[in-house]
Amino acid sequence: MKTIEDLDVAGKRVFVRADLNVPLSDGRITDDGRIRAVAPTIAKLVERGARVVVASHLGRPKGAPDPQFSLAPVAGRLGEILGKPVAFATDTVGDSATATVAALGDGEVALLENLRFNAGETSKDDAERGAFADQLATLADLYVGDGFGAVHRKHASVFDLPQRLPHAAGDLIATEVGVLKKLTDEVARPYVVVLGGAKVSDKLGVIDNLLKKADRILIGGGMAYTFLAAKGHEVGISLLQEDQKGRCLEYLAEAEKRGVEFVLPVDVLVSKDFPDLKTKAPADFGTVAADAIPADQEGLDIGPKTRELFAAKLADAGTVFWNGPMGVFEHPDYANGTKAVAQALLDSPGFTVVGGGDSAAAVRILGFDENAFGHISTGGGASLEYLEGKTLPGLAALEG
Repeated sequence: MKTIEDLDVAGKRVFVRADLNVPLSDGRITDDGRIRAVAPTIAKLVERGARVVVASHLGRPKGAPDPQFSLAPVAGRLGEILGKPVAFATDTVGDSATATVAALGDGEVALLENLRFNAGETSKDDAERGAFADQLATLADLYVGDGFGAVHRKHASVFDLPQRLPHAAGDLIATEVGVLKKLTDEVARPYVVVLGGAKVSDKLGVIDNLLKKADRILIGGGMAYTFLAAKGHEVGISLLQEDQKGRCLEYLAEAEKRGVEFVLPVDVLVSKDFPDLKTKAPADFGTVAADAIPADQEGLDIGPKTRELFAAKLADAGTVFWNGPMGVFEHPDYANGTKAVAQALLDSPGFTVVGGGDSAAAVRILGFDENAFGHISTGGGASLEYLEGKTLPGLAALEG
């Protein structure tokens, strides 16, 4: 896979496919981590005299312009981080994009409007997707893929466009791939995996694959209740995927067969009412054993004994991969499980990877120093699919 050092970018229009899919609240960016992650690649291209055309998706608009998913706020924040103005095109391949790119001088930057405002970006029809890639290709001389959070998508700007232009991987993607190799090919042991989040079904493939590689797998978050139910425990009104209980039992049996420690919560915080995440009003909760959840209550975080247990299982780790919060971390009363795991990663002597998505957001929201972790991924879904052993379309296109 070529890197940007392999490209002669001076005076050239360089299309940078970034992942600027940041969370917005009332038009304000609440977490700029993904913008800061790609900024060094853009800055390097600027220093080398490129005319940089940045493009990204944001949210899930339905193939047409939707003001709530506009990248306009991102253009302003990107400019602040780069310390220079970023021109903003109000469309993707229309008159504004054409004029904005044409007006760029060497070392200047423009951001196109949300790629998903065009149905061709995400189309499953190869011809429709290819036609949109053809239009995007007219805006650039070179392509740099640096949106790791999107490389598992077979989208026009991720998969089809690099096949139409000389291309290379940006620094962020190169770093992400290097880190993931340490989780698959060059693992320091013990290798401990911490999985959380809402649904077991989101993690089926990665559990399948990691059962062959990990020494310990710790399960928290909403997905833990399906495992507990599979073992015959009452989980009350907790999040439950009834149809996945059989798979959970298979994983537990496979872990025992392979000698992999499979660690479930031993206690949980429960409540009758889901917390108000907007007001953050004090929660009404109690702590119960994981096998004694009342029928009318819901598990919302791992309990203090589980926090201690998980920290102990991480204390001697050589490698740690963590994906998914331990509870409803957005509410302060249910954030302590996620905080405890983050702190245990910091205390661990091993190479620690926070696997993107909600876990990466939680690290920042809860006030941890990002630089203290071995690596914080910008792509939760992409990281998981890589660890499942899948071919990622965006990476395959860059290698071609």
